[in-house]
Amino acid sequence: MQETPFYLRVGHLLPYSMSDSNTTDFTNPSTFILLGIPGLEVAHVWISIPFCAIYVIAILGNLTILSIVKMEPSLHVPMYYFLCMLAITDLVLSTSILPKTLSIFWFNSREIDFSACLTQMYFLHCFLVMESGFFVAMALDRYVAICDPLRHSTILTNPVVANIGVAVVLRGGMIILPSFLLARQWPYCRANIIPHTHCEHMAVLKLACADTRVSSYFGFFVLFFAMGLDVIYIAGSYIQILRAVFSLPTKDARLKTFGTCGSHLCAILAFYIPALFSFLTYRFGHNVPLHFHVLIGNVYLLVPPMINPIIYGVRIKQIRDRLLRLITHKGTKIVSWCSGSQTKFCPDIGSELVLGPLP
Repeated sequence: MQETPFYLRVGHLLPYSMSDSNTTDFTNPSTFILLGIPGLEVAHVWISIPFCAIYVIAILGNLTILSIVKMEPSLHVPMYYFLCMLAITDLVLSTSILPKTLSIFWFNSREIDFSACLTQMYFLHCFLVMESGFFVAMALDRYVAICDPLRHSTILTNPVVANIGVAVVLRGGMIILPSFLLARQWPYCRANIIPHTHCEHMAVLKLACADTRVSSYFGFFVLFFAMGLDVIYIAGSYIQILRAVFSLPTKDARLKTFGTCGSHLCAILAFYIPALFSFLTYRFGHNVPLHFHVLIGNVYLLVPPMINPIIYGVRIKQIRDRLLRLITHKGTKIVSWCSGSQTKFCPDIGSELVLGPLP
């Protein structure tokens, strides 16, 4: 006999199906219960496979970007400094939700402490705003590099880059802080069941038994003031960049210049499209199935940290070349050691290497 899904067994506790008779008399519960993906419990183990792969690729990819930029002196320029800031943001963003999500899928570990839940909610939204800010900083770098290349080194000096990074971090931390403080002070006298894989802001607010319109309105303010203005600025920057690119005299120059911005543009689209879609459907898509809400809510948090290092690693020649040199470095050392004749036995690897003509 098939087991009844967990979200159905506790369905009478969920805020969207809860009556007054089922209201629990408590405030600020010690723990919340995360359901994972309601309606897809039987597929949690299978869903965990791509989720785990995404997390591993995100960790390895972003650590690789950080290592390459650190080791290569020629990459110590504003563009790659901002890329490193983006990589650190992606690492924190994915790590703030994936371990708990996988523990739900693998070990049915659904409980999360009240303070830990609100802390997770704060870090998620804080680093989302930071990621958006670093995309703006990278758009600024591309704008100056293409539209005013002679002044690039004098405008974006190392102190200016550091100040921009600090400003992005402070903006992310400060603009989300009121939402965190409001969430802490609301009385939670309803169910403590969150139908999500993580402590999403709107999902937590639905559990409060108070008028939370202030938090809801502030969420709209953050969405449009922070990320909305970021999108407008990035769009304006790329309009100017495209004008500068198409004014170049030759086709090769246009393609080469636009290619330097292609990776950045792909990463921007991969971040903003699912993020804005998730925000809008969560607030206005009342007829959208709950499991679809949750899946989209995970996509915009997990996919950008995975694809950003892939996009930049493939599209940016300097990073690609440095990575290839690192990969082939060991092989080059082996070939150099096995020198002296065209065919030489290498005891280091226990096989014959057929080499090209030796000098």
